[in-house]
Amino acid sequence: MSGERPMLRVAVAGADGRMGRTTVSAVEGAGPDLELVAQVDPALGVALADVLGDVDVVIDFTRPDTALANALACVEAGVHCVVGTTGFELEPLKDALTEPVGPDRANVFLAPNFAIGAVLMMRFAAQAALHMPRAEIIELHHDRKLDAPSGTAARTAELMAEGAGEVPIHSVRLPGLVAHQEVILGGLGETLTIRHDSIDRVAFMPGVLLATRRVAGLPDRLTVGLEHLLFPEE
Repeated sequence: MSGERPMLRVAVAGADGRMGRTTVSAVEGAGPDLELVAQVDPALGVALADVLGDVDVVIDFTRPDTALANALACVEAGVHCVVGTTGFELEPLKDALTEPVGPDRANVFLAPNFAIGAVLMMRFAAQAALHMPRAEIIELHHDRKLDAPSGTAARTAELMAEGAGEVPIHSVRLPGLVAHQEVILGGLGETLTIRHDSIDRVAFMPGVLLATRRVAGLPDRLTVGLEHLLFPEE
């Protein structure tokens, strides 16, 4: 049938983790345009190098000390990569993506947060920062999250810097939490609070699937932030 998307063969790295297992289920239920062909994880006995020749896109939810190496391996193999892991330096990846582009051009898409509501929260906070003089960020995550501050909080502060200057970030790590963020802005006699809560990891899946379907067609080899897919005109 005309208009159908081509089938994309997908591998999930970090497949035995909490985000990985949620991603595996999402890809399996995504429809006929995505096919889960590999689950990569040391706990499952499957290495990324073993599957790169069989996939079009790798979705990475691993660890900061693993994600960079995985993304570099994908680029070298000509496999697109969607990265949900934060807390690692991007410079080596940027350097790799400046190498001459061959016939197997690979793109990398990275997002600090794949929840659509979180992207809207960051956008609203950046707009509010233009009109209120001070702001602080409180980010709250489960106690097994390795990086602090979170990539979402760091990205929010970056987007707000034009209006609010340097925005302090406070990190909370407690069992029972998933992913939550408050941006509190203060002015003369008033405060404004913008809050987003991810109460289940399925909240990230619409953004993950959107990036997986779009990564190959992105104009830039490295794209950071889901807002580039939600608001492409900007």
